[in-house]
Amino acid sequence: MFSKELLAWHDAHARDLPWRGEKAPYKIWISEIMLQQTTTQTVKGYYARFLAAFPTVQALAEAPEQEVLKLWEGLGYYSRARNLHRAAKVIAGDLSGRLPDTVEALKKLPGIGDYTAGAIASMAFDRPELAMDGNLVRVLARLTAEAGCVGEAAVKKRLRAAGAALMDLDRPGDFNQAMMGLGRLVCLPGQPKCGACPVAAHCAARERGLQRELPLMPPKIEKKTERRGVALVFSGGRVLARRRPDSGLLAGLWEFPNFQDARDAASLIECLGELGVTARGGKRLGAASHVFTHLVWKMEGFAFTADALPENGDLRAVDAAGLDALPMPTAMRAFRDMANKMLKLNK
Repeated sequence: MFSKELLAWHDAHARDLPWRGEKAPYKIWISEIMLQQTTTQTVKGYYARFLAAFPTVQALAEAPEQEVLKLWEGLGYYSRARNLHRAAKVIAGDLSGRLPDTVEALKKLPGIGDYTAGAIASMAFDRPELAMDGNLVRVLARLTAEAGCVGEAAVKKRLRAAGAALMDLDRPGDFNQAMMGLGRLVCLPGQPKCGACPVAAHCAARERGLQRELPLMPPKIEKKTERRGVALVFSGGRVLARRRPDSGLLAGLWEFPNFQDARDAASLIECLGELGVTARGGKRLGAASHVFTHLVWKMEGFAFTADALPENGDLRAVDAAGLDALPMPTAMRAFRDMANKMLKLNK
């Protein structure tokens, strides 16, 4: 009864999205990776552009990584793009261009964990697998009045068992999407809309008056703050860009040289010297900040000039067009805008 009532609500209220009703495993995979920690509204445009550029897994596998990262620019969590690219190479090279159809095999691919494997298996291959995202966890915790912290392994196991017992075996993909939609639109954190819930009669938390207290979440991790100086170094109508390492935060993306705790021009000149850059000046440009999952960058920008800019695999002197072509993280957006204006003014 639960699944029938939920799916009837879903059929009447599901939003019209570009990937809604999609059965092609490749397109479902792309949409699910993009939707991780990103709003649906944001993903819409990226999804269309990405599929236009890489319409097949073979096309994605053959693309240069920098091209993939450039199309991902602004979407954040760039390890998702790198893992997509790596997984596409495995699928195209070792799996005859076909995504696996079981959770176990899907999880062997880079970037695919429990949630994404369950989503692809259920939506593309009609496997009765749960896609346990934050929405499902919240809905199931309230339905069962789960009193334990949802971050604990034993609690997750209980919630997964409860979800599996409720799943509609004829429409597993739609069931997962309906549960996600319920969590996103009705069973909200803090203030659930119980009066609009199509399955309120099945909710143990509501029956006991605990719907605003559950689920019990793990304590939030306090974000670390880093203060960084950002150097825009100009020479001959070009500005210096640096490629980040292949692993770690923002791996493989391009940025302006920046250094932790270099808060003034003199400190930045010293740091730039270690890169082989002899910089002069140090006009203060302004501040910007960027929030990562567990980290905050507080940045101050400075403009310098140099007689020459070094170029190697990780350092590149680029004009305005070259700067626009580089995949850069959102953290650098304000400084890229500044650099572009200064490059165009000095043409």
